[in-house]
Amino acid sequence: VQLVESGGGLVQAGGSLTLSCTASGRPSSVYVGWWYRQAPGKKREFVGDISLNGWTSYGDFVKDRFNISRDIAKNTLYLQMNNLNPDDTAVYFCDWQDTWGQGIQVTVNA
Repeated sequence: VQLVESGGGLVQAGGSLTLSCTASGRPSSVYVGWWYRQAPGKKREFVGDISLNGWTSYGDFVKDRFNISRDIAKNTLYLQMNNLNPDDTAVYFCDWQDTWGQGIQVTVNA
């Protein structure tokens, strides 16, 4: 399985981005996904996850700003991020289909 992350980039504070993580190859039937992030000089941090039955959980810093979803038909995991602030600047990684994504940069300007 290979993963391709997309949707990152530069956004102003208060803006929104939606990250996608699409699997290709021979995807597994384990439709559980995680998102993590890592800012420069900091440890990798749990952003959120989606369970097999669709329940989601998030890190404390999210505070109802982010939403994780998936489209099984498209083998894609999503991370919708709203009301972004400069502290959200990081490389975001998905863990989907038992595979890690390559990471995608999100930069939020004040």
